[in-house]
Amino acid sequence: MIHQKKLASIQWQFVRQGALLAALATGAVFLAFYIIGAYLNQHPVQLQALMVYFHVPALVRVDGTFFFLLLLIALAVAVIVGIVVGYIVGNLLKKRLHILLEAGLNLQRGILSYRLPDLGDDELGMLALQTNGFAARWEEQVASLQRLSTHNAELGEQVRHAAVTEERQRLARELHDAVSQQLFAIAMTTAAIKRLIGKNPERAAQQIELVEEMAAAAQSEMRALLLHLRPATLQNKSLKEAVTELLDELTRKQVTGITWELGDLTGVPNGIEDHLFRILQEALSNALRHAKANMVTVKLFSFDGQVRLRVADDGVGFDPDSDKMTSYGLVSMKERVNEIGGSMEIYTAVGKGTQIEVRVPLVMEAHNKGGTVPV
Repeated sequence: MIHQKKLASIQWQFVRQGALLAALATGAVFLAFYIIGAYLNQHPVQLQALMVYFHVPALVRVDGTFFFLLLLIALAVAVIVGIVVGYIVGNLLKKRLHILLEAGLNLQRGILSYRLPDLGDDELGMLALQTNGFAARWEEQVASLQRLSTHNAELGEQVRHAAVTEERQRLARELHDAVSQQLFAIAMTTAAIKRLIGKNPERAAQQIELVEEMAAAAQSEMRALLLHLRPATLQNKSLKEAVTELLDELTRKQVTGITWELGDLTGVPNGIEDHLFRILQEALSNALRHAKANMVTVKLFSFDGQVRLRVADDGVGFDPDSDKMTSYGLVSMKERVNEIGGSMEIYTAVGKGTQIEVRVPLVMEAHNKGGTVPV
C-alpha cells in the first residue's frame, strides 16, 4: 500500500516569508530613523551640522502621530510588495518542482520513456539532467531484462521435460499434503458415522456435515491443482486467446463466478506473455483454493506503454502483515514479475477480499520503434 503525505505548498511559503521579510525590513528602517531623529533632537549642534552638510535650510520635524501613521502605510505597502514578489518567485519555483515531481511519479508507475524538459542552468536544471540520465539507464536495463526474458522463453522448449518432471513432483507433494489427507479424514469420519448412526443420530448428523465440508475443500483443492496441469506455455496462441480459453474452461467447471475484460494486447513480447499467463494461473489458483469468494474478476489490458493484469475477488482476504504475504504462490508471482521488470501490488484486508495488480512497462516496443532490434 502506498501512503502519500499531504504537502504544504512551497508557493504560499514564499508568500508568507516575503511578507514577513518585507515587514521586518521596513520596521527596521523606521526604527533606525526614529532613533536617529530622537538623537538629533537632543543634540542641536549635530543637527545644524547635518543641515549645512546636506545644504538644506531645515530638516523636517515629524510628530509622533504622523510618524506612526507613516510607519503603518509603509508596512502595508511593504507587505503587499513582499506578497506579490513571494507569489511570483514561489510560483515559478513551484512549476519547476512540479515537473520534477511528475517525473518521479512517472518513474514510480513504470513510465520509463518520460523525459524532463530543460529546467535551466541552476541546481534544479542539473537535477533534471541527472533524472533523465537515470531514467534512460533504467529503461535500457529493463529493455535488456525483457530481451533476456524473451530469449529464455525461446530456450524454454529445451528444458520442458525437466520442468514437467518438477511440476509433477510438486503436484504429487500437494496431493499428498492436502487432498490425500482430506480423503483419509473423510474415510475415518465416515467409519465413525456408521457406528454413531444408530446410537447417536444427532452426533452422526454433525459428522455428516463435517464430511460435506471436507469433501468441498478437497474438491476445491483438486480444481486448483488441475489448473496447474494446464500447459505452462501459450503453445503458439496469443495471450488473449490463451487467457480466454482458460477462463471459459474455469467458468464451466467452477462454482465460483468468474468475469473478465480483455483489451488489445498487441506488441507484447513472447517472454512477457508467458510470464503473465503463469502469473494469472497462480493468482486464480490462490483465489479458488483460499479466498472462499463468490466472484473473481480478471482484467488484462495495455495502457500508456504498460501491460496491466488485475485479479480481484470478494473473498475472505487476509492480513497484509501475515505470513501469507511470503507464501509459495505469492513469492513465485513476485519472482516472475521481477524477471520481466514489472511491479506487483497487493490490496487486501481481512473480510475485504483481495486484489492483485501487475504492471509491466513495454520498453522493448518503444526501443524497436526507435530502431533498436531485440536480441
